[in-house]
Amino acid sequence: MSHIHTIMVAVDFSKYSLPMAQYATQLANDLGADLLMVNVINQRDIDAVQSIMATYATFQFDQFINERLRERHEELNKLIQSCHADPGTTRSIVRIGIPYQKLLEVIDEETPDLLIMATKGRTDLADVVMGSCARAMYRRSPIPMLSIRGDKFFDQ
Repeated sequence: MSHIHTIMVAVDFSKYSLPMAQYATQLANDLGADLLMVNVINQRDIDAVQSIMATYATFQFDQFINERLRERHEELNKLIQSCHADPGTTRSIVRIGIPYQKLLEVIDEETPDLLIMATKGRTDLADVVMGSCARAMYRRSPIPMLSIRGDKFFDQ
């Protein structure tokens, strides 16, 4: 088994994000690993806003995108502070796109050794068990993935 140097944590800002980040931080501390917190703004949401706001002449889409990116970075920084992660070994990334695809891109670019995600279900029956993004990552992740079932693990 190879040593774990970097742990990537997929953060969606659900109610499980803080306890998952705390768990990942403790694991990183125990292993002497770096942390990479990643959040993806879903392209579906961006497309919906763009479609709705297209009729408003004063709406500035680029400004809207930049504001969302800034907000997400701030939220990640607050999360990192809340779980007392070492700022010297913790980084954050925010992307826009289809969540599982962007997570795979970050894995390819940053080459972490482990992915941690909380699983939850919000949509159809198959997704109730795991969650659509977690299910997609389970099938496609080129690195080991630790999935934490939020409703069972953190709601105790």
